Amino acid sequence: MKRRAFIALLGGAAAAPLVRPLAARAQQGERIRRIGVLSALSKNASEEQKRVAALQQALQQLGWIDGHNLRIEYRWGARNATEARRYVAELVALAPDVILSAGSTALGLLLQATRAVPIVFVAVADPVGTGLIDSLARPGGNATGFMLYEFGLSPKWLELLTQIAPSAKRVGIIRDPTFAAGLGQFGAIQAAAPSFGVEVKPLNMRGATEIERAVAAFARTSHGGLILTGGLVAHRDLIVTLAARHRLPTIYPQRFFVTGGGLISYGPVVSDQYRRAAVYVDRILKGEKPADLPVQAPTKYELVINLKTAKALGLSVPPTLIARADEVIE
Repeated sequence: MKRRAFIALLGGAAAAPLVRPLAARAQQGERIRRIGVLSALSKNASEEQKRVAALQQALQQLGWIDGHNLRIEYRWGARNATEARRYVAELVALAPDVILSAGSTALGLLLQATRAVPIVFVAVADPVGTGLIDSLARPGGNATGFMLYEFGLSPKWLELLTQIAPSAKRVGIIRDPTFAAGLGQFGAIQAAAPSFGVEVKPLNMRGATEIERAVAAFARTSHGGLILTGGLVAHRDLIVTLAARHRLPTIYPQRFFVTGGGLISYGPVVSDQYRRAAVYVDRILKGEKPADLPVQAPTKYELVINLKTAKALGLSVPPTLIARADEVIE
């Protein structure tokens, strides 16, 4: 009799809805936090998917799970300043706990829109020189994060270009003159040029028409090569196309230029910055202020070479360079 009563009790307990799903209990016990993410890349871009995956995985390891105790609002692929401003306004209107932004343009627009919402930035070239923060150690205000470049990286681009294209004696430095970091990058390359036996020339350009005209004019003289500095991501497809059309060996600052047909790239692993940014997001959600969190330099870099593009340009890539590459596209 006692055994039958015990079995009946177990059956009743199994039938009764006494145990609620973990998500429901968590949502009742704690406030769901909200973060905004603003990116210049499109949602379907493979590089953007890699960055988002790194962010979400790092947040999950810190206990923040999208759809559980966290809600992430994304805004992707602003094609022009008007769209970027609209996305910024939409994210700020949501009053998130933190906004994660990528790039100098996005950060500048966010700081114009709010000085209250904490901001963690990634891939910003020169946040102090552009006046976006007070200093690297004490950024002040409501923004902190991760720099895209240190100017000491720029001569490395020149070194790699002369290794993969040793006949290049004239190097055009493609830069946006309104992009302050590009000036510092050109200065560092210019200082290193004599040691590589090359002549460097700034190619100032902003819009598509100006880019086409400047590259075509530069290509009229032989033994040329190009270095693309920061600030021209919106024209990446056009620049890769022009480099191929005019048979100009070109080095790029980020991997996605090379996966899109460019020759060679060397620069920080931006997905790693998203992973590290998750730590700052976590610290801010737990009460720390952006003004007290130092801006950090890149710690991981990658060299990517497209052998198909090298072959089309008639270049023989040195085996030593291939051995150093983090990724070789064949």
